[in-house]
This record gives sequence, structure tokens and C-alpha cells, in this order.
Amino acid sequence: MQKAADSPSASATSIAHIENSLYRTVLGVKEAHGIEELGIAFWDAETTIQWSYNADRFFHAASTMKLAVLLAVFRQILHGELTADAPVHVRNKFTSIVDRKPFTLELGRDAAPEVYAHLGRTMSVERLAYQMITLSSNFATNLLVDVVGVPVIQRALDELRVDGVRIVRGVEDQAAFDAGLNNEVTANGLLRLLRLIAEGEAYTHEASQRMRDILLDQRLKSGIPAGLPKDARVAHKTGNISTVHHDAGIVYLEGRKPYVLVILTQFPMLTGSASAVAEVSREIHECLAGL
Repeated sequence: MQKAADSPSASATSIAHIENSLYRTVLGVKEAHGIEELGIAFWDAETTIQWSYNADRFFHAASTMKLAVLLAVFRQILHGELTADAPVHVRNKFTSIVDRKPFTLELGRDAAPEVYAHLGRTMSVERLAYQMITLSSNFATNLLVDVVGVPVIQRALDELRVDGVRIVRGVEDQAAFDAGLNNEVTANGLLRLLRLIAEGEAYTHEASQRMRDILLDQRLKSGIPAGLPKDARVAHKTGNISTVHHDAGIVYLEGRKPYVLVILTQFPMLTGSASAVAEVSREIHECLAGL
């Protein structure tokens, strides 16, 4: 477990209290919810406190990988390889990275009906990016992965020195999943990516602001936001699939600088719940409120 950093805004006693309280919370949440693996990374711009638990452990990324796709989209726009309004042909045909065979998505399960309503037509790059994040559309994600390419996604991460995020494919590639070829993330990796956005350093301030605006429109709020006061604003991306429930975001509260929080959970069975993420979020907020 990483120690909380020295801070000009928090006394050593306060830091020790937060560290001990969070450690007890982690153990309690793991036991209460039957979590098999838990990874947490936290950084507070107000106090400069940084704290983590199991933060370099790789987890199946689930939909948190869409943060890396978003980053790559804006990289390509800034490099002049794409424009935000560039049309993308909406077609339900993708290629597995394992056998190069085509596969399709079950569109009725996709969270963004606007995307599959455009089947056979076009949607803009920026609109697809918005649907990918705010409604976690797998269809929009795969279309954008095909547009920018997996090598470019990884290049964007490497350029910004985001370690701990490995992207090898789009989503719902069952042959790849069966072969154990999955996108993976660590809490520290996602923390680094979101800090770049929060601090306006994800390529440019303008690009960071646009990504932050999209993330602030997130519609899925059962994770980090569920543990916060109603007036909190969270620029975040969830990731839920089978036995994992994740959330990673930038938390904005009135009267203070934001903090970045990543919570990754893996359960031994399909009975896991996003409520564990909300509980960790609540405890961290209460610790900070007590400073």
C-alpha cells in the first residue's frame, strides 16, 4: 500500500488518520462484499494527498478501456488525422484479433440506441465518442477502434507515459476473450490518465476540457457518484462485465479543488455489485470532509 504524500494543506496527523481509516475501510469493504481483488488509486489536488491499495495489479478493463479510446480519438484530431465531424460508416461487422474472422454485436443489448438506429448510415467521430462514454456504447467503441486503430490507442498512452493500461482489441470479441486476450488496466494507470485530463495536460488544455465535458455527461452513476453528495459533479467512466465492477473519475465538489479516484473490483462469482464501489467512494469523501 502506498503511503499518503506529504501535504502543505494537511497535517501529518490528518494524513496518518486518513491512511489508517482508508486501510480499515478497504479490508471491511472487501470482507462485507466478498470481493476477490480490489485496486484503488486516489489523488487529491486540494491537499496533494495520494493514496493507493493494490494499485499496480492488472484487472480486466471492461469498459474503462474506453478512456484510452477517447484519448486516441483526440490525439488523431490534434494531429490532423481526423476531424471531430468526420463521418463514420455505421456497420455491424468487426474482425477478431485471434482468427481474423468477422463477428457482429447483438445490437439490442447496446446501451445507445442512437448508434444502431444509424445502421447503414454515418455518424460523426465526436458523436460516436460521446455515445461511447456517456452510455458506454460497445457499438460506438468498436467503430472508433476501427477508425483510429489499436496501435494508435497504445501509442497515445505511451506518448503521455500512461503505464498500466494495455489495449489489445475492441469489445465483445469472444474468440479473443476465450483465448485470454483482454484489455487490462491498473488503478495507477487510470489515475495517471485522468490526472492528465484533470490538469489540462492530455495533449492540450482544449482537448482535455472537451474530454472532461464528455465524461461529466456520464449517465451511469451507480459507482463513484452514488457515494457522494447530490451536488458533486463526476467526470468518470464505469466498467462492468461479469465479475468486475469498476469506476474511475474526477470528482468536483463545491469550494475545493478536484480529486481523482479509481476503484477496481473483481468478484469470485457473478454476484458482485457496484455498491462496493459506491461505499469506497463514500468513505474517501468522508475522510476528506473531516480534514
